[in-house]
Amino acid sequence: MIKWHFNIITTMISFWSCCVFSQVNCTVPESPLLTSVSVQPETGKTDFTWTPSPSSGIAAYILYSYKNGDGLPIDTIWDPAATSFTISTAATKYFSVSYVVTAHRLSAVPGLPGCTSPLSNDLSTIFCTTVIDTCNKKISVKWNKYKDYPKRVMEYKILVSANGGPLTEMYTVPASEDNYTISDFTTDSQYCFVVRALLEDGTVSNSNKSCLSTKMQRPPGWINADHASISSDNKISLSFTIDPLSEIRLFRLERKNSQSGTFQEISQPASVNGNVQFTDSKTDINTVNYYRLSAINSCNIPATVSNISSNIVLSLKKADDDIILSWNSYKKWLGMVSSYRLFIDSGKGFEEKESVSGSDTVIILSYKDIMYDVSGSEICFYVIASETSNPYGVSGQSRSNRICTEPIEIITVPNVFTPDNDLINDYFRPILSFTPIDYHLIISDRKGIVLFETRDFKSEWDGNYKGNPSQQDVVLWFLKVTTPSGKSISKTGTITVFHNK
Repeated sequence: MIKWHFNIITTMISFWSCCVFSQVNCTVPESPLLTSVSVQPETGKTDFTWTPSPSSGIAAYILYSYKNGDGLPIDTIWDPAATSFTISTAATKYFSVSYVVTAHRLSAVPGLPGCTSPLSNDLSTIFCTTVIDTCNKKISVKWNKYKDYPKRVMEYKILVSANGGPLTEMYTVPASEDNYTISDFTTDSQYCFVVRALLEDGTVSNSNKSCLSTKMQRPPGWINADHASISSDNKISLSFTIDPLSEIRLFRLERKNSQSGTFQEISQPASVNGNVQFTDSKTDINTVNYYRLSAINSCNIPATVSNISSNIVLSLKKADDDIILSWNSYKKWLGMVSSYRLFIDSGKGFEEKESVSGSDTVIILSYKDIMYDVSGSEICFYVIASETSNPYGVSGQSRSNRICTEPIEIITVPNVFTPDNDLINDYFRPILSFTPIDYHLIISDRKGIVLFETRDFKSEWDGNYKGNPSQQDVVLWFLKVTTPSGKSISKTGTITVFHNK
């Protein structure tokens, strides 16, 4: 009984195996060769080409997305003669996608599944990214390298479209590179880029289209250093005019104390209505200081730098009765120095004395030309340089430091005069090199009779007493003067009255 059941089971298994084996009538075909994968930049669609499987009886080709050795079928092309296909996918806009293809053969037994070839070689789309560096005005284009099999990459071309224009090949990059930096572009524009791999057989593979705006913070086209001028409180006043089209409002002000020195930042002023004002109270106004202003972009990088401005340092020397004033020329205006004007304060406030050309840096004054204007305890000077022909219409002015000296307080009294109406030495008065604050002159004979008295330093004695000529004689004089510097001086002496007739 048991033996009979065993024979039946054995017979059934043999029959089932025979029948199943007879129905496996599909030989796995050989794989096709995926020859190119390329993105249509304008549509985002992906184009594929392949060489057919060398096996016969192919019914279709199946496209797969490929990742980590596994394929996910995305479309089947039921055309045994097909060697190309196009799919629509948004994925290539965001990353590189790898693909493979297989050949599919139908089963000889109706109703049973067919068989598919192994996965072909894989190829990936070129994915292009673009980033703008607004601080350094650079566009960085990057991409993944296209595989060299089955076609070797000869080089890459970067195609550029500006403001909706056509894509045009603009740059060539070696096949070994996967990035390129572009600096020759226009701000406030819309740019699109495509990377194209040129293959050895003349075909190409395109990337996605990557677009960006070159809108960036507009730096000033120019910065004009208006002046470095000494203020009335002995500080250096600085002014800069900024290109009104600038979108940058933050600046870096730098100073150095000699031509060969190094600029050091002293402030980060902001512009107000296209102008930067600053007062430097931490430097010596009696030395030449140099200043420049830089526009600082959002990355803390100088975008535009001004011309250099420098203060004027005035110096004074005395030589006999001359006062020699000299100064350093004002340099680095974008225009030129039209003139230097000298201002003098002899006790009543500063007044312009004279002007010299922009090429002069020395003025020599004779003290006798100004001595009667002196009414204070000191004489002070400064010069003002004026700019002309500035390309931006700014008329700069720079004032030097103020320099002062004591008046030359000299009293000279002649010892003889001849009041004989011959127009030569007919009057007597002390000669002062200044305008006195107080003045008192008394002339008397040897008996003490006052012959002449005045408190006006310009008043002169004509030698008469009560309308009558004085006798030829030696008379006495007494002088008391308060000088502009506050000194009280008393002098006395004699003078001979001599008649030539």
